[in-house]
Amino acid sequence: MKLLTSILILLNSFLIISQENWTNLIGDDLSNWEIKQGSAEFEINNGVITGTSLLNSPSTYLGTKEFYSDFILEFEVFVEAGLNSGVQFRSLNYPDQKKFVYGYQIELEANNPERNRMWTGGIYDQSRRSIFLYPLSVNPIARSAFKVDEWNFIRLEAIGNSVRTWVNGIQCSNLIDDTSTNGFIALQIHSIGKETLQGKKVKWKNIRVLTKNLNQNRYPVEDYAPEINNIDNYLTDKQIEEGWKFIFDGISSNGWIGANSDEFPNKGWKINNGVLTVLSADGQESANGGDIITKEKYKNFELELDFKITKGANSGIKYFVDPELNKSKGSAIGLEYQILDNKFHKDGSQKYRILEMSDGDWVIKKESMKKNRGVASLYDLIEAEKYNWKDVAADEWHRAKIVSNNGHVEHWLDNEKVLEYNRFSQVFKALVEYSKYSVWDNFGQIESGHILLQDHGDEVSFKNIKIKDLENEK
Repeated sequence: MKLLTSILILLNSFLIISQENWTNLIGDDLSNWEIKQGSAEFEINNGVITGTSLLNSPSTYLGTKEFYSDFILEFEVFVEAGLNSGVQFRSLNYPDQKKFVYGYQIELEANNPERNRMWTGGIYDQSRRSIFLYPLSVNPIARSAFKVDEWNFIRLEAIGNSVRTWVNGIQCSNLIDDTSTNGFIALQIHSIGKETLQGKKVKWKNIRVLTKNLNQNRYPVEDYAPEINNIDNYLTDKQIEEGWKFIFDGISSNGWIGANSDEFPNKGWKINNGVLTVLSADGQESANGGDIITKEKYKNFELELDFKITKGANSGIKYFVDPELNKSKGSAIGLEYQILDNKFHKDGSQKYRILEMSDGDWVIKKESMKKNRGVASLYDLIEAEKYNWKDVAADEWHRAKIVSNNGHVEHWLDNEKVLEYNRFSQVFKALVEYSKYSVWDNFGQIESGHILLQDHGDEVSFKNIKIKDLENEK
């Protein structure tokens, strides 16, 4: 009984200390805040900060004057329907562009019909990489956590390279990223372009931050919030536990050979600073170093890597590759995750025509883009639907993932699933019959095969190439 009493006294003391270590960021006025960008107005009344949307203003940020590195942030927020908002953290202003904010952002969106994602609690990289570092497409349970036109409780833990968020007690993000370590916290009123959104409100209250005893105050991680790791050439403890391993070590060609050779190519490829790059050869397919393949074969797996294209580039990641199928000129044969500059490569603008007979003559009924050769598509077979030909810009890193499990295959781009199919299905076999692959018997049907990186004559870089062998999953 005495031991239980002592434990309760200690716990109570800890809670009191923990509460005392929190700092309230809302005072009687906004003297500890300042506008970092934009023209929308913020006001404070009875402990509530209110921002009002302003037509044709850039996004406006009310930021703390103080910078924060490792911390836990809690606040309540009310977002009117139709608006998009957010809270910046570890953020800065570009020095050569007055009051231009960049950095991490917790997404706050209230059923904006143009977005319709319900990704509140996801992590966006504002005005830097300009992509979602943690989209809630990987965590569907969290998409219903946020309530429009109601007060919502948000929690952010930014500790070291770990960033985690919760919305109304449901974990949304579980990110590992080391791009930013210090900066201000800022409340966002997003830019608007429609008069119907003019004057809408976002409100914040009970904003507080903790900078001490952080590890003792962390929330447990939920199984439904998968970890996304953005640190180069590094596996987290969780990834190691799950069986992930690098198949490119960042410094050598170990584990890779030419598709038509027993050795790694002596030209056409280079390794530098953890990056594997196929060099330009004026767009000539496999005419320089040639394709490279893994020495090992894989059957059921998850493959993940980051890629960066140059302007107009074409390349691909092939899987279930049988190098014996094509010993002549050109690339080895296998299922292909397309890597392409949709905007500047001809395959990104290829058109097809549907004809019909009219008055004894063939006329064009419909002219459309042929989309199954765009980025992340299953080349020449299935288009990457969700991305809808979103441009993958040159000189920016993007993430590709391929999942293959007992015939079910998925393509992912920047942590969003963009297509799925069954390679053993009748539908797939019918698609093959009407594609360039129809000349290959049983295309895509082999039990296991090599992973291939394509030399299509354009400079493309790869890094963080890792795989989880589902055959040996723990």
